[in-house]
Amino acid sequence: MPSPKFTVRNVQAFCYRYPLATPVVTSFGRMLNRPAVFVRVEDEDGYVGWGEVWSNFPSTGAEHRTRLVNEILAPAIHGRGVSEPAELFAAMTEGTAVLALQSGEPGPFAQAIAGIDLALWDIHARRRKLPLWKLLGGTGNRIKVYASGINPIDSRQTAEAALRRGHLALKLKVGFDPATDRSNLAALRDVVGAGVLAADANQAWSLTRALELAPSYGEFGLAWLEEPIRADRPWHEWQTLSEQAGVPLAAGENIASSAGFDQALHDGVLRVVQPDIAKWGGLTVGSKIARSILVADKIFCPHYLGGGIGLLASAHLLAGVGGAGMLEVDSNDNPLRDRLCGPVADVKDGAVTLGEEPGLGIEPDLSWIEEYRAA
Repeated sequence: MPSPKFTVRNVQAFCYRYPLATPVVTSFGRMLNRPAVFVRVEDEDGYVGWGEVWSNFPSTGAEHRTRLVNEILAPAIHGRGVSEPAELFAAMTEGTAVLALQSGEPGPFAQAIAGIDLALWDIHARRRKLPLWKLLGGTGNRIKVYASGINPIDSRQTAEAALRRGHLALKLKVGFDPATDRSNLAALRDVVGAGVLAADANQAWSLTRALELAPSYGEFGLAWLEEPIRADRPWHEWQTLSEQAGVPLAAGENIASSAGFDQALHDGVLRVVQPDIAKWGGLTVGSKIARSILVADKIFCPHYLGGGIGLLASAHLLAGVGGAGMLEVDSNDNPLRDRLCGPVADVKDGAVTLGEEPGLGIEPDLSWIEEYRAA
């Protein structure tokens, strides 16, 4: 087996955009195309790892994050020796802290670092001849999944298509006209039967509005209501909502600090916690957060709405730490996801089974998506 220590020889990010016939709709905006920023890292022994940078918003963000990787972070870690990915995660975070502050861009820098970190973990596992899920401590490679990103328009048809693909659990986007939201929730409850149904408001409501609407959602038997209010609202507002909503609450994709997760885990406000490893923390911090979620007796459900490589890494993390959580799998058209997510594309009876191949278990062929290359 190769030495644990390796030296970074090359880092490169690739940017893609897939045009959509039907936009992805959220309460705060529309995605007219699907971006993806994939990161390739190679060490001096020829091992290659892959990661992905969160890049959904703003609409021009993917190209910018690609340049952050290629022009700032890649030169900074070229030739660096490392025994554990955490060493380079710390070096990149500390080395760009002032620049991120000066530019007012802590988010894009954190996302670019997270994407590189995922690729370093892929190399780390490949060098040990272990699948990533097993390196992370997993004892089983089968995880449950749910179909997300179901728009308010044609939601029933989208849900029925997801069930035909093997899903048994659904998540609807709400935060629009209340009558439309309720009609769609009723339709999806009918479609999924006794299966899992969740709703995501994408931070749409004020506390007052959430207190008006959320209690009536109880009749739909929701597994959780996600981000009904802004993620940065004072914690006492979340506490108030938790006490009066009558449905379990979920959040986490927009928490971007260890302190933020500490607060989210210290009481009973959140039932489901959803960190996004391509948006903040990578696997270096994300794996620690995931284990903390389980220790706090909450449900860890990785958030993900991007391309296939980050989705696959999220699947490995869920299999690695275990628990009763489910992996989020976007139900919208996106070859940047489907052609690069390996076994996650094969949903059977509401679950997917990861392989025994080293690392992420795939060798991405980007030639399949070359027509969508943006940078």
